[in-house]
Amino acid sequence: MKKRSMIEISVALALVFAFAISAVGFGRECEKVRGEVVRLHVLANSDSEADQAVKLLVRDALLGSGSELFSGEVTARGAADCLNANADNLKAVAEKVLRDNGFDYGADIRLVNEYFTTRSYEGFTLPAGRYTAVKVVLGSGKGHNWWCVMFPPLCLPAASEKTDIDAVLGRDGAELIEGGSKYEIRFKIVEVIESIKEKFRS
Repeated sequence: MKKRSMIEISVALALVFAFAISAVGFGRECEKVRGEVVRLHVLANSDSEADQAVKLLVRDALLGSGSELFSGEVTARGAADCLNANADNLKAVAEKVLRDNGFDYGADIRLVNEYFTTRSYEGFTLPAGRYTAVKVVLGSGKGHNWWCVMFPPLCLPAASEKTDIDAVLGRDGAELIEGGSKYEIRFKIVEVIESIKEKFRS
């Protein structure tokens, strides 16, 4: 009986150790993904139906413009530099959409380093943590926000053409974000760790 208990304890410890090693590797891969992705974060002027609708129109215009700007770029740094250099052009794109739809407020666009929780979209999940992001504030920016990915172009309409995720994130990174429920528990662990780190930043 005692021998059986020792075997069970040994097996349990081995499983815990294996999971810990796996979690460390997963955390490192999450860090790589965060370093190779540029997010898009759009804050609407308000929660009115009209402001929320135009927010989505601005989103579509910016995703389309962004994918054209960094066509051929294969790193987040290159894409971020390109977006930063063209911030005024992106602002003009956003404000044209606002004007064309009868809105008199403007858009503020800047490249920031921002914390995001774990987010799942159609076909992929991004781990929690800090990302380079194009932050767009429409008017007062007091409405519900919308976020996705500007680079690589994974969100519609920019993703209407097949994006080679492997070329940007590598096979392991692509498998991580496309793994779905397979990594659900690990994503939660990463979010807990990243949220604790975020509290110490403030």
